[in-house]
Amino acid sequence: MNTRELKRDRRRQAEELRTALGDPLPENATARILRLLDRLELVLDQIRAVESRRDTLATTASEAAPELMMKRLAGLRGVGIQSATVLVREGFVRPFRSAKALGSYAGLVGAPFASGGFSHEQGITKAGNRRLRTAVVELAWLWLRYQPGSALSRWFAERLGATGGRMRKVLIVALARKLLVALWRLATQGIIPDGSALTPA
Repeated sequence: MNTRELKRDRRRQAEELRTALGDPLPENATARILRLLDRLELVLDQIRAVESRRDTLATTASEAAPELMMKRLAGLRGVGIQSATVLVREGFVRPFRSAKALGSYAGLVGAPFASGGFSHEQGITKAGNRRLRTAVVELAWLWLRYQPGSALSRWFAERLGATGGRMRKVLIVALARKLLVALWRLATQGIIPDGSALTPA
C-alpha cells in the first residue's frame, strides 16, 4: 500500500469515528487526528531506520572498537543490542584509568557525609551520566533474571538474605556498579564475568 492509499484509508477510518452520542466527529477533530497519525508514522519510520542501522553495525564483521564491544556485550544472555549500544556509546568508548573512575562517571559511587566525629554514606552521588546509570540499573534487574548462576547474582542473593524492601533497592544499585565494571572489562578486554551464560548461537 503506497502513501496515498494509506492516507485515504486513514481518512476513511477517521470519518467513521463517532462521538459518545453517535454523532460524527467535528471536521477539525478529524483533521487533527489525521495530522497526529502522520506524525506518528514519521516517527515510527525514523525509529525503524535508526534500529536497522544499529543492528547492521552490530552484526557486521567490523573490527572497530565500538562495534566489537557491542558484539561482546550482546553475546551475554540478558544483554540485548539496545543495552549494549547504550553502555558502549555512553561510557565504554571513553578511557577510564580505573573501575572507580568508571563508577564515578556513571554516578554509582557513594556520597560520604562527615561532620565532626560523625560520618556516614548518603547513597550514590547521581552526579554522573544519567543515561548510563539508568541503563545499568535496569540491566542489573535483568541480570538477576537471566544470569542466576553468575557470581554477581550469587553475591546479590547472599547479601540480601532474608531482608527485602529498601535493602533490595540499595543492593541493586551496588550490583549495578559491580555489573558495570564487569561489563566494561568484557567490552574492553574480553574478560567474561564469572559464571555468566552466553547467548546460544
